[in-house]
Amino acid sequence: MQKRVLGNSGLEVSALGLGCMRMSFGDSPIGDKQEMISFLHAAVERGITFFDTAEVYGPFTNEELVGEALEPFRGKVTIATKFGFRHNAENGPAPGSGLDSRPEQIKRVADASLKRLRVEAIDLFYQHRVDPDVPIEEVAGAVKDLIQAGKVRHFGLSEAGEAIIRRAHAVQPVTALQSEYSIWWRNPEADVLPVCQELGIGFVPFSPLGRGYLTGKIDENTTFASNDIRNTSPRYTPEARKANQVVIDLLSRIGEQKGATPAQIALAWLLAQKPWIVPIPGSRKLERLDENIGAVNVELSTGDLSDINDALSHITIQGDRYAANQQRLVNR
Repeated sequence: MQKRVLGNSGLEVSALGLGCMRMSFGDSPIGDKQEMISFLHAAVERGITFFDTAEVYGPFTNEELVGEALEPFRGKVTIATKFGFRHNAENGPAPGSGLDSRPEQIKRVADASLKRLRVEAIDLFYQHRVDPDVPIEEVAGAVKDLIQAGKVRHFGLSEAGEAIIRRAHAVQPVTALQSEYSIWWRNPEADVLPVCQELGIGFVPFSPLGRGYLTGKIDENTTFASNDIRNTSPRYTPEARKANQVVIDLLSRIGEQKGATPAQIALAWLLAQKPWIVPIPGSRKLERLDENIGAVNVELSTGDLSDINDALSHITIQGDRYAANQQRLVNR
């Protein structure tokens, strides 16, 4: 597995990471715990060293799973987790319960995550979403305190805009920014990627395969589980899926030329954008994991990238990625 360094931080990780959320949280079916532990071990054996989780996934159960599975590889892998949601005393944090990035909350979360992850220090600690009620300088300051205390190694932001990134970075250097980015969601190219380039911040795209759509396995006739987030997204209505099939046709056409699948082309395209970009596709099946890893060896030339960009310039993606009531949680 090739390695990449996230910006100027010196944090070296596998060129492709692994999003762990759906192993124990999200749409059904949720993976069997022992099967998921075996799966995580297989990922390490294949060269994956960068794993993404969060306390809100479960809540708590995903961190516990990742911590237990990766404990034998302590010091050999990088685990990223996140803070930023309000807590309910009985049920823990949940995406719908509101944001909370008060310094005292950040420090409480860090201590709890350390125990669940079974590590001495959190490798990369992201603010999960920007909290409009807490100045980002206070957030960065709290993480700086944790870094100085040896509890955290690197600071990250998720779905933050240019101004927030600059303000946070001035207090505590930001190692990585995690946001959605893919061949069909290119908004970060406008201002986020340029500021990452300028400040030496790595970029970690989540949903690099469009929550499965860019694999070519989903069409307008696909049905999702009742608790699947895609049911509430305008981009995944049957009408939008049918209209956006043109993107899959493009990926398939290029894949035929390269001997690769649509998913591999989508990931290879991301990897070709910048050397400090590290996608974190989620997976629970070995065949999908192996397919994704194969993208690292797919080479797209300058000409290929130019052809793709030209083709994309004539395509209008249908549907917003989030419902209107969820937009407040992104790109502040």
